[in-house]
Amino acid sequence: MSIADLTRNAVDVLPAGALEEKLKLGRPLRVKFGIDVTSPDIHVGRGIPLQRMRAFQDEGHTGVLIVGDYTTRIGDPSGRSAERPILSDEEIDANARAYQAQAFEIIDPARTEVRFNGEWLSALTYAEVVQLARTATVARILERDDFAKRFGAHEPISVSELLYPLMQGYDSVAVQADVELGGTDQLYNLLTGREVMQAYGLDPQVVLTTPLLRSWDGEKMSSSVGNNIPLTAPPEEMFGRTMRIPDELLGEWYRLVWERDLPPAAAPMDAKLALARFITARSHGDEAAQRAEDHFTRVVREHQAPEEIPEAVLPDGPAVHLPRLLVDHFDSPSTSNARALISQGGVRIDGEPVYDLDIPRERLEGAVVQAGKRRFKRFRTA
Repeated sequence: MSIADLTRNAVDVLPAGALEEKLKLGRPLRVKFGIDVTSPDIHVGRGIPLQRMRAFQDEGHTGVLIVGDYTTRIGDPSGRSAERPILSDEEIDANARAYQAQAFEIIDPARTEVRFNGEWLSALTYAEVVQLARTATVARILERDDFAKRFGAHEPISVSELLYPLMQGYDSVAVQADVELGGTDQLYNLLTGREVMQAYGLDPQVVLTTPLLRSWDGEKMSSSVGNNIPLTAPPEEMFGRTMRIPDELLGEWYRLVWERDLPPAAAPMDAKLALARFITARSHGDEAAQRAEDHFTRVVREHQAPEEIPEAVLPDGPAVHLPRLLVDHFDSPSTSNARALISQGGVRIDGEPVYDLDIPRERLEGAVVQAGKRRFKRFRTA
């Protein structure tokens, strides 16, 4: 595999020529990627740097996956206009347990070293934290774009946020990283890692960044925003979310996620279906991807009910208040929202639009209720 293959889709490979020198060492390189556990999933966008780790692993190098259980307690401000809210210890621990299996959807478990940075960061004494803080100046840290904007706007910046890039850099010291991967929003942190490693007498890491993946809303994919496709989402959900990608982003998704060029003569729908098959099959296998496509075709394209429909028990009484039923069983946010959906013809009983708010109970016994395009439920008596 060539340098071009290892660095496919890279935005930055810094310093120039350093990766070539690392590869001449004649030993497996230690290729680091760290993820803070701020959400319970790794999404397709976060998978792009993991794909670069897999490329290195396929050449015999070692992937070092850092699960940021400790740095999550500080909060990475990269690309944010305010300090990130801190999760509870229980949330952090639950997310951390889930990350390893999700990352293995892309990287090779046999060539991966999984480390939790609480292993070394929690052991630092106050004197050692002060020593780490000496590796950078406040002026240097405030050069970072998000800090500079907040400082200029007289918005608060906590000291813990200033320490974050240094602690991420200390991760590289602890695992003796040769290469660190990350999105372009991590460039400052990764370069700071080089400075921290030099301060501790280590050969500094090579920095390799990859683009941030834009989702169906045109914004970068984010678990906190909800425009994400988790690597372990159910097949039907994964397939359906991929199909939401607008036609103008298909080339970008092919290049970054599938690592191939969009066929120039491909019809957008055919290209999108192929992409959804790939993404779903990567996590769940070919059979699950086919079932997900069949489900999408039946429910979304042909507007039919899915083959398998969950069941629920009807409430007591001679009539059922339909808005309340939608809130209780279809996740409608409120009865007013449910009434609006009904008035728009968005609720069907056995395929027929219904506009009444109160439905005789016998009409719903054994019936399939559809709310919107994709939510179905069959109701029965107790």
